Amino acid sequence: MFRESLRGIRVLDFTHVVAGPVCTMTLADLGADVVKIEPLAGEIGRKVGPPWLGDQSVISLSVNRNKRSLAIDLKTPAGQQAVRRMVSQADVLVESFRPGVMRSLGLDHASLTAGNPALVYCSISAFGQESPARDRPGVDGVMQAVTGLMSTLGHPDSGPAKVQIPVADMVTGYLASVAVLAALREVRDGKPGQHLDVSLYNATIMLQQVSFASFLTSATEPKRLGSAAPYAAPNEALRTADGWIMVAAYDPKRWPALCEALDAPDLPADPRFATNGDRVTNRPALREELSRLFARRTTKAWLEILAARDILCAPVAGYRDVVESEEYRASGVETTAGTVRMPGFVLGPSQPGAEPDRPAPLPGEHSAAVLAEYGLSEAEVARLLDHGVIGGGHRRPDTAAS
Repeated sequence: MFRESLRGIRVLDFTHVVAGPVCTMTLADLGADVVKIEPLAGEIGRKVGPPWLGDQSVISLSVNRNKRSLAIDLKTPAGQQAVRRMVSQADVLVESFRPGVMRSLGLDHASLTAGNPALVYCSISAFGQESPARDRPGVDGVMQAVTGLMSTLGHPDSGPAKVQIPVADMVTGYLASVAVLAALREVRDGKPGQHLDVSLYNATIMLQQVSFASFLTSATEPKRLGSAAPYAAPNEALRTADGWIMVAAYDPKRWPALCEALDAPDLPADPRFATNGDRVTNRPALREELSRLFARRTTKAWLEILAARDILCAPVAGYRDVVESEEYRASGVETTAGTVRMPGFVLGPSQPGAEPDRPAPLPGEHSAAVLAEYGLSEAEVARLLDHGVIGGGHRRPDTAAS
């Protein structure tokens, strides 16, 4: 589904690590021709690990499928000139350097759009191009801290916690791809291209829309609640005889049904637990009561009992549990790009027989072919190779992940 949506759209990808590559990978998954433009030794995300596949970072491989790679020295006039020729024929440029870096290379928005006014130019940075903090570096963990997200994670008696997955990077990449798609629509309607300013800071604030709206209304700082939700109870993970179960039974019908399932018919009449608001206020006491009751049976037993009463619940699964589950196998969410298994782009019906995703490219794997497609002659490409301006010829690893 949608694999042909951006067919014919040319994207130049000057991004690294996770946020920018997620944006351009999404465009590639939609059919765009994405050329990853990176240093001769490869972008810095290729060094982030473990795990590794040969000498390649699996983290990097997981966010760069369906792209081609041009390894080029942008600090040389010849490298800059070659890229400017490519930009004149491109539809989209995405970069994730600190503000000012592309200007120092002569590849900033103003310089490039003079010759290609329809170019959609997307800048992804930590704080944004015009922010007072524009020159400050920022990575996913820093963004989780500075946007308040980290202060909400963990347990009441613990310090702040971090979401292990790079959630700030991921949401920034996806939002950037949405912005690019909207800008491309305007270009199609005859409007000029735009300079999109996408920041990890804004994206991570937007990720917390519900929590910030609650704070801006109540002026109450969110508390660390472990797995619980600040607006509903019970709505958290509870320990069973052999594991954990997530239970969401806070609406007026499911709360008494849960109490019936737990063989605790007096709980709904307890004034501490009568309404959702009462249960939120008295969450510690509620958790103590529910923990005692859930400890009597196994997770599997409780799932069967609660499902029979339409109680929203799920086991707290590990990754192995997930990938071995019937739901995962039926979802079609997994793809294989080369030899790397990963979640794919699934937003519609599956397509039996669709071509597999292409593996993430090695640094410079497609340098010569890409430049030829963008109009450089065989002699010009050979000259760039001879002078060390572009790289290529890397061998694809075939070893198992480690």
